[in-house]
Formats: sequence, C-alpha cells, structure tokens
Amino acid sequence: MGDMNIKSALEAILFAAGEPVPAARISLILEQDEETVWDAARELSEQYEKEGRGIRILKLDKALQMCSAPEYAAVIGKTLEQRKPPMLSQPALETLAVVAYFQPVTRAYIDQVRGVDSSYTVGVLIDRGLIERCGKLDVPGRPSLLRTTDVFLRTMGISELSQLPTLPDIATGDAAKKLEDAIEKLSTVGDNQMSIEEI
Repeated sequence: MGDMNIKSALEAILFAAGEPVPAARISLILEQDEETVWDAARELSEQYEKEGRGIRILKLDKALQMCSAPEYAAVIGKTLEQRKPPMLSQPALETLAVVAYFQPVTRAYIDQVRGVDSSYTVGVLIDRGLIERCGKLDVPGRPSLLRTTDVFLRTMGISELSQLPTLPDIATGDAAKKLEDAIEKLSTVGDNQMSIEEI
C-alpha cells in the first residue's frame, strides 16, 4: 500500500468511526507497523493545518480520532445549536484531579484525599465518560480501580497524561492556586472542548 493509500485509508477509518480508534487496531487492519500509522496520522494532521481545513486528527494516548478544527467551534456550536459547555463543579474537579494524577485509584482513596464521601461525584463522572473502572484491587472487598478516559484527554485538550500540569510543591502556601491556574490555562488551549453537563 503506497503512502497516499495508507493516509486515505486512515482518513476513511477515522471519519467513519467518529470515536477514538486504537493505532494498534488500524495497524493490524492496514497490515502496516504502528510507526507507519503514526507517521501517516502526523502527515495528515500537518496537511489539514497547512491547508486550513476544518478537520484535525487528535492523538489520544494510543488512539487516534478525527475532530473539527478548534477555530470553527463557534460556527459549529451555532449550527448545531449547542449550549456553551458549563464548568465542572468544585467537587467534580477535585475528584477528577485525584483520579488524573494518582490513577488507578479506588473510591476509598479519593475519599481519603478529599476528606469527604465521593461516591456520588465518582458515579456522575463515570456517567459523563470522564473516568472509568479499569479492574479491581487485589485486597479483601475487591474495590474497583478508576482511571481517566479518552474523553478526559479530549476535554482537557491533551494527547496524553504527561501533558497535565506538574503538581506544585504542597509545602508552599500558594500550591493550590498554582495548580488551579495551570489547569485553567490548559483548559483554555482550545475552544473545542466537549460539553460537560453541570455536576
């Protein structure tokens, strides 16, 4: 399969899927190594940007997804009559931060860090697709382990967890403010953040 055919096939797969597709699966289907798939995705993405196209290819950890270009978020929102995405509540942000930085974690661990019961907030974040169960801890009671999802990466506008802001030194009095500022800066990188209902 020539380079152009691989790119065209990748474009068709991502367009038809409408959701993240693991690069390993694309590699298997196209009978190409994963590096070739990543290279084709990068070239397509650069081509879309250079030509000012209305679509982009997102790298989400080990998967790829086609999405709209962030500069067209406003016109897409008006066309599809979408409401501006509301902010997450403070308890939801706290819970999400604990999962993002310390995953995989149990709900009991989240409760311990936050100092309050987080069962409702965890349930809502699971319903919204921002976190998911990823197995059970091998201890009595076998509590579920939780981790973030591709939806979380898309919502934060990042490709992988290593792009999250570094946790500040908690010994300083302004640590929480520094982290809040870093997350706010990160979340405003693009205007194409997906809608999250009020939690």
